[in-house]
Amino acid sequence: MEIRAVRPAEEPVAEGVVAAAFGEPADGRVVRMTRALRAGGAARASLVAVADGELIGHVGLSRGWVDARRELVEVLVLSPLSVRPDRQGHGVGTALVAAALATAEGSGAPAVFLEGSPDYYGRRGFGSGSALGFDRPSARIPDPGFQVALLSSYRPWMVGRLIYPEAFWTTDTVGLRDPDLELVEARIASGS
Repeated sequence: MEIRAVRPAEEPVAEGVVAAAFGEPADGRVVRMTRALRAGGAARASLVAVADGELIGHVGLSRGWVDARRELVEVLVLSPLSVRPDRQGHGVGTALVAAALATAEGSGAPAVFLEGSPDYYGRRGFGSGSALGFDRPSARIPDPGFQVALLSSYRPWMVGRLIYPEAFWTTDTVGLRDPDLELVEARIASGS
């Protein structure tokens, strides 16, 4: 498997992987978010996993900010992470996350944030953003899902509220909405 930057001609195929991974139509919210990130200049990296000549996975990194007391700090947001459904469970996502973190480190970013499963991302270098002093950009992000990986240029003063780029808000891809949010909160409350 090779992981590399997506080529312009591959964007439609990468969008197809994203749509399939999220169970959405070709023009679903997550695909529209990736398009809006590119169009708005917030996209910083778009990596793909290729095996046997086929694009099987994609991960995006976009610009965000931490509103720290001292100054606004540019950080990266990992979203979306997508693996073709027939290739899930074979390490493709893990390899894409590792490549995204290496890309972020190489760019000098101090941190990478995401919304996701603490079980999955916790094994891949991420931890609780709240426990490290960061505030979620929305109350609709369940606290356990607010994850961050701190990189070598991070400094202890770089804490505050995470601010997403506009594309996350205009496509309504921030956090969860009811009834999904209500179900997740009930699971958290019950400890299951």
